[in-house]
Amino acid sequence: MHSPLLLIANARMPSQRAQSLQVAQAAAAFARAGAPTTLWHARRRDTQELSSEALFDHYAVPSGERPAVEPIACLDWIDLVPRSLQFVPARCQEFSFAYNAARKARCASEATRVLTREAEVAGMLRGRPGLFIELHRVPGHALRRRALIRAVEAGARVIAISGGVREDLVALGLPAESICVEHDGYESSRFESLPGKSAAREAMGLDLERPVVVYVGGLLAWKGVDVLVDAARRLPEVQFLIVGGMDRDVARLRKAAEGLGQVEITGFVDPRRAAIALRAADISVVPNRAAPAISARYTSPLKIFEAMALGVPLVCSDLPSMRDVLDDSTALFVPPEDPAALAEVLRDLLGNDSRMQALGEALRARAPEHTWDARAQRMLDWMGEKA
Repeated sequence: MHSPLLLIANARMPSQRAQSLQVAQAAAAFARAGAPTTLWHARRRDTQELSSEALFDHYAVPSGERPAVEPIACLDWIDLVPRSLQFVPARCQEFSFAYNAARKARCASEATRVLTREAEVAGMLRGRPGLFIELHRVPGHALRRRALIRAVEAGARVIAISGGVREDLVALGLPAESICVEHDGYESSRFESLPGKSAAREAMGLDLERPVVVYVGGLLAWKGVDVLVDAARRLPEVQFLIVGGMDRDVARLRKAAEGLGQVEITGFVDPRRAAIALRAADISVVPNRAAPAISARYTSPLKIFEAMALGVPLVCSDLPSMRDVLDDSTALFVPPEDPAALAEVLRDLLGNDSRMQALGEALRARAPEHTWDARAQRMLDWMGEKA
């Protein structure tokens, strides 16, 4: 039995972003690993407030031990102003969430470990025993960096989501021994009892006879999905299925793909249907751009680990963030932001069944170490050593 764990994340729950899926599934894995877990997330405008059971059902978390969930109040008027004016309200939302969460966390038992994704919360709780910070990027703002550094100087420890995050934190002056790396993962139960490939293609409305390339994930500009659309123009014989994204990004991408009849852009779907979409794939693509740093060095894409779960061959941008997890035995790499090169690699791989099989088998062999459960157990063991 592990010590109680309080997980603090300034995330909208539920939402159309992968961040919320990651938070829900990681939190549930901690609970299954034997740490009584409580999840605090942001209470946001225009977001349905779900019970703990309903929230984890929404994210296809298996039944059984689940965390308690509590929304934390914050100032939230970001969506009431045009996107170009959202910087100040976004900072107000972040600070108010951090202040309210930190004030409440001070009342928690010292036996409770606190794992926060927010540098501001860590700064406000600096010196508290059992304080850990999960970082998905290096803070860019000077105040956030100062809060992070002061928290670590006072004894907090850091879980970096990638090797690139760890390297840049060390360059910032944080001691290497205070940081461990744990990439993202996948929920194994989501990929059990799926239909066969043909049935999955029927469920997604795809032609059973034509090859299928799938992208599952967010559609922010740095994720490079527009590069995939440009590659699709060169491969009219291939079906492209693009699944996920927030509504405004879906609208932008659909405009970019006008006239491409073989490109289907579904928008956001629930996690169960996203798994079926991936099951329908011959190849999964991760076409990230070379900048910013979140893309090139920091990200740990959920779609990589979900492809592992099913043994779907991967074609990825050749970036440090991808090679942090993959190598030439588990993926094919292409220069980022080069649709012609991406189209050529996809065409060649689709014509090479033995290569696709080898890549899929190599990925599937790596999958067990990347389940949320395996990750949670490693993190809890490390936190126990460092607390």
